[in-house]
Amino acid sequence: MLALFALHGIPEVQAGDDLGTLIGDVADGLLEDGDILAVTSKIVSKAEGRIVQAADREQAITDETVRVVARRGMTRIVENRLGIVGAAAGVDASNTPEGTVLLLPLDPDASAAALRTTLEARFGIRLGVILTDTLGRAWREGQTDVAIGGSGVRLLDDLRGSLDTQGRRLDVTVPATGDEIASAADLVKRKSAGLPVAVVRGLSHLLDDDAPDARVLIRSSATDMFRLGTEEAWNEGFEAGKETIAPLPFNLSD
Repeated sequence: MLALFALHGIPEVQAGDDLGTLIGDVADGLLEDGDILAVTSKIVSKAEGRIVQAADREQAITDETVRVVARRGMTRIVENRLGIVGAAAGVDASNTPEGTVLLLPLDPDASAAALRTTLEARFGIRLGVILTDTLGRAWREGQTDVAIGGSGVRLLDDLRGSLDTQGRRLDVTVPATGDEIASAADLVKRKSAGLPVAVVRGLSHLLDDDAPDARVLIRSSATDMFRLGTEEAWNEGFEAGKETIAPLPFNLSD
């Protein structure tokens, strides 16, 4: 049976806080072997001091950007240094002190691994940790939480080669379990309730010490059919057109 609940009592996180201790203190007596913790990346960013002044937000977005995918007015959809495509490179002004914005953790996978190591050592049980962040989705209204970091959890559950209930072979089915867990956990964490950590119970079959990190969820450019934004696609098409247009057999000035 799948069960989810948020951990209550985590204080406001400050730069330099030991996040493993803060979470462990409120989780004492509540965790079981095989649990997965879904941790909002904002509290990791705060503990790691990934805070900049709000006046520098646009520059922060630029600094975190690897590639601009699309732009509409002041809104930029970009690929950030983690390979994630989303609005504003993950630079966020919500749930942060007035006058500041938060950057994403430098290495979400390493942060997840550190939390997992601390909590497993403290409680003597096997755990998984997923770091989550909120993203919009192409062609869909609203936002949902996704996994941007992980440790000890299979973030993709490769079912290719197995059979469905009718005995047919599955050839392309690879559920994004990391994103599904992050999204489900958001239902109990909620955005404005001050509950940044959820416990997900009943998915111990996904725990895997050798599971790849969250970059496994990012589609490679070679297989991404929607890699280009409108402006990029237009510019590439325009340049390709200039290269393929044959020269006229006469001079227009004649």
